[in-house]
Amino acid sequence: MEKLPQLFVEAEFEECFEGDEAKVDCIIIQDNIEIRLQKGQKLPEFIDVKKAKFLRKEIYDRFHFYVDKYEHKMLCDARIVLPDRRTEIRLYEGDELMLLPVEGFVSTIIAGVGNRVRKSDAFAAVTTKKGEVHYLKPPKNGVVVYIDEFTNRPHYIYYILPEE
Repeated sequence: MEKLPQLFVEAEFEECFEGDEAKVDCIIIQDNIEIRLQKGQKLPEFIDVKKAKFLRKEIYDRFHFYVDKYEHKMLCDARIVLPDRRTEIRLYEGDELMLLPVEGFVSTIIAGVGNRVRKSDAFAAVTTKKGEVHYLKPPKNGVVVYIDEFTNRPHYIYYILPEE
C-alpha cells in the first residue's frame, strides 16, 4: 500500500490543543525550535503559546483549499511531509504556485509529489484521440507539491512550487 504525503496547515492553538493535550497531530514552531506532537501528547513547558506558530494535520486531498483560486498563492503556511517521513516541503503564506493542467484523451502522470521538475523535463504526457503523444514541460524549474485529480474524467492539475 502506497503511503500518502501528510499535510500540516497553520492553525490557532485551540484547533490543535485541548488544555495542554494535542487534539490532533501537529507541528509547533517557536524561534529555531520545531516540535512534532502526536494526538494525545502534552505541550512542552518551554513553549510560549503567544510566540509559537501551530500547524495541524489536515487531510492531504484538501490541499487545494489552502491555495487562492485566482492568484495561485498559498493562503497560509503549510508543510507537506513526504511518505518517507523524513523529507518535507515547506510552503509559506504568499508563495505563488504554478498550476499546470494536464488534459487529453488519456493523461499520464510522469512526475509525482516531491519530484523536482526542470524546464527541460516532461512532468506529464497526454495522448490525443488520434494517438499522438504530447509531453508537457513546466515553464520554470520547481517541485511538485500536489496533483489534483478530477474524479469525473482523467484530467489533473499539477501544483508546482517554482524554484528561485
